[in-house]
Amino acid sequence: MPRVCGFDNEKYLAEQSQAILERVTRASGKLYLEFGGKLLFDMHAARVLPGYDPNVKMRLLQKLSGQTDIILCIHAGAIERRKVRADFGITYDSDALKLIDDIRSWNLDVCGVVITCFEGQPAAKLFQNRLERRNIRVYLHRPTRGYPDDVNLIVSEEGYGANPFIETERPLVVVTGPGPGSGKLATSLSQLYHEHRRGRRAGYAKFETFPIWNLPLQHPVNVAYEAATLDLGDCNLIDPHHMEAYGVPCVNYNRDVGAFPLLRCILQRINGETAGYRSPTDMGVNRAGFAIVNDEAVQAAARQEIIRRSFRAHCEYALGMTDKTPVHRAGMIMKSLQLTPEDRPVVGPARRAMREGQAAGKGSDGICCGAALELASGAIVTGKNSPLLHAASSLLLNAVKSLAGIPDQMHLLQPNVVESITNLKENVLRLKAVSLDVEETLVALAASTITNPAAKLAVEKLPELRGCDVHLSHIPPQGDEAGLRKLGVNLTSDPEFSSRNLLG
Repeated sequence: MPRVCGFDNEKYLAEQSQAILERVTRASGKLYLEFGGKLLFDMHAARVLPGYDPNVKMRLLQKLSGQTDIILCIHAGAIERRKVRADFGITYDSDALKLIDDIRSWNLDVCGVVITCFEGQPAAKLFQNRLERRNIRVYLHRPTRGYPDDVNLIVSEEGYGANPFIETERPLVVVTGPGPGSGKLATSLSQLYHEHRRGRRAGYAKFETFPIWNLPLQHPVNVAYEAATLDLGDCNLIDPHHMEAYGVPCVNYNRDVGAFPLLRCILQRINGETAGYRSPTDMGVNRAGFAIVNDEAVQAAARQEIIRRSFRAHCEYALGMTDKTPVHRAGMIMKSLQLTPEDRPVVGPARRAMREGQAAGKGSDGICCGAALELASGAIVTGKNSPLLHAASSLLLNAVKSLAGIPDQMHLLQPNVVESITNLKENVLRLKAVSLDVEETLVALAASTITNPAAKLAVEKLPELRGCDVHLSHIPPQGDEAGLRKLGVNLTSDPEFSSRNLLG
């Protein structure tokens, strides 16, 4: 279906910046603002709120740049486990480095990096060395003694006081990280403790886009948040603390609701007050719900994201990356909104392309694969694998042909270019499979522009694929996944393998 805008970024910027500045004023000194979700490239938000700028939070910070310092947190365990950020396919430590570079590209900077829950992990120590040798300040925070039961120990020199203090200059301190569980809350509270010990007033607030507190509990955007946190087991609920305090239903999630009594107690112990917070919703500074301008478009986009997350859970299970729990939770969420995989428009065409390939006896290793892509116009293009191309590669070429009005029978890849690549793979690199994946196809397409005007026209159409939905009948190999990720498509796949080989 054609894309419809459902979110007003300018209204969001105006409302969100005003709300944050009001909270800074209420803090009467310094405000530590925990940034939940992704600071940059928030692709989940962009998918469920069509029209949302995935970098709007950085635009917000740029608007407040004269008043803002930034602290970056990363969990030592995530570094040690080489936890991966799925939308980029890079580890959290690499994402932290990328985040610092990206923040600097917006003419902002990070005043320090905190490695949280540090217990001497070798990989975390290497990460510290790497940063410090590039003149970036690194602070090591060990697990907080007494947490979560002994508040007296937590709020003491042996608890938060054992952490080094991070010096900041500006009234707003943004505490962010590459993903959930980075230790942002603990870092914020540790800073509050040290500020209080120095006789300075400081407050705490939370900026987290999802769930959206003033949307209904079962609104697809809020349900999509649950689908995005299958591995964490988050579930939305009506904030009971807010309901008790104000008699007004607001949506929050289980971890924040469960942690609130302890958090309120810690704030009381540190500052002698709770900043007027009577609920976890009170702590939030989120105006996203007020910037939704087309609820129908937003609901439709959120349903698609839920299906997408379900496919991802099934694929991660097939790859041995998780147990059955996220798969079961995804099924329950799908059922709650009466969704099926086929409600994603590209799923049926991709599977039909696979069956057509099987009927024609195509494919390598005895396996046929299909792929489908929905263009911005709503038109759907398909592709199949062959001895020359992966299904995703065929799809890519068919899609740019469609966009450029190039006849289907016209070849875009020059034969000598393809021959050179396949010769390299077969005779030099000694690879078993020589068909071109998406990354190789993009290189071949670019090389073909030298002598083929049609290829040049096709390359010019590649940016129009960004944001398009793609489905594959199989789990994509690395070269396909990386290439499609760089093109910026929204990819899903069936939990099937494209080859009988266990490696590659």
